[in-house]
Amino acid sequence: MALGRARLLLLLVCVAVTWAARPDLLNICMDAKHHKTKPGPEDGLHEQCSPWEMNACCSVNTSQEAHNDISYLYKFNWEHCGKMKPACKRHFIQDTCLYECSPNLGPWIQEVNQKWRRERILNVPLCKEDCQNWWEDCRTSYTCKSNWHEGWNWSSGYNRCPANAACHPFDFYFPTPAALCSQIWSNSYKQSNYSRGSGRCIQMWFDPEQGNPNEVVARYYAQIMSGAGLSEAWPLQFGLALTLLWLLS
Repeated sequence: MALGRARLLLLLVCVAVTWAARPDLLNICMDAKHHKTKPGPEDGLHEQCSPWEMNACCSVNTSQEAHNDISYLYKFNWEHCGKMKPACKRHFIQDTCLYECSPNLGPWIQEVNQKWRRERILNVPLCKEDCQNWWEDCRTSYTCKSNWHEGWNWSSGYNRCPANAACHPFDFYFPTPAALCSQIWSNSYKQSNYSRGSGRCIQMWFDPEQGNPNEVVARYYAQIMSGAGLSEAWPLQFGLALTLLWLLS
């Protein structure tokens, strides 16, 4: 009987080590300007932010402001180089919704010393199609900078192009989709080599009727950061467990 219990315990330990994930990285909100303290349901999130209604870090008011030009959120003017094409603007609205509403960015949250936030995201792996579509839809709109986090002229109360910064099509400042995703918000994102639905990259766009795919992605990277190793390593650890059980028999 004792030997049987030992075998069971050993197996449970191996499985637990394989699938362990840091709970402090899951289902959390950033400590930032407009984020809620904890995620939760939010009925009535506005338009492109609505996929997060079941569990959101943003309020209804924040979701509404995310759709407005020069909103009170950050006084940021997307159209600093003239009218932005609607297809392009949709990506920036979705980007804002992801940033403000998602409770699944924990593995990429970093502490920062900034007046308007204490935490930021760094190198979130966006699915390659999301980066590619963002770039394709924006390449003929205009901008004057490759890093939109800093270097603007704020004298008017909202961002304007700095002196001697010429307006060019997006693909002048962002020659590739990867450049757009990584550079525009100071490496908040990076283009992943994985595709949508892989469970290995964060989706900016998803159908809430099918559930939130980013929950699985966050758990996968939280497992890696726990020190437990890649979840793909479970066959090796399971094999080790079987070997140890055989040695105990």
